[in-house]
Amino acid sequence: MAIRQGLLLLCIAVVLIWPAPPSISAEAQIAVAVADFDYSDTSGEAIDQTAVHPDRMAIFAALLRDALAQRDYRVMRPDCPQLVCTAAGMADDIVAAARRDGARYLVYGGIHKMSTLVQWGEVQLLDVEREQLLLRRTVSFRGDTDMAFRRAADFVGETVKDALAAR
Repeated sequence: MAIRQGLLLLCIAVVLIWPAPPSISAEAQIAVAVADFDYSDTSGEAIDQTAVHPDRMAIFAALLRDALAQRDYRVMRPDCPQLVCTAAGMADDIVAAARRDGARYLVYGGIHKMSTLVQWGEVQLLDVEREQLLLRRTVSFRGDTDMAFRRAADFVGETVKDALAAR
């Protein structure tokens, strides 16, 4: 019994002091710029939710950035001259900002609320170096709640990760 306990303690000690696998250096990581997403609401809904939509969109973009960072991508928000860095009306600026920041890829898009229950969005993945669109995906989701936006962000994050992994 004492031998087993000794072996168990030895195994625990080895696991605790074993060096972690080397992480990818920041220079070796592929850089992905994730822009803020645009939002429009033409639902005509009686309850005005315009005050909560900017927060939900910020959370949406942050969740996308977090999902990609977990895959060892170097993730950034493009540094645009305007306060809001989205694709609407400034596509050239957002690509130029991603390029200046050293991003290889740019993720951008928008969400449109068409009714009380249905929202749809589009996500695009651009190879900044080649100026080639690699992914253009339309997604839809139900609801206008924090949870609905989180689930949509999770789905979009997985879609983008799959597209990047295929490169």
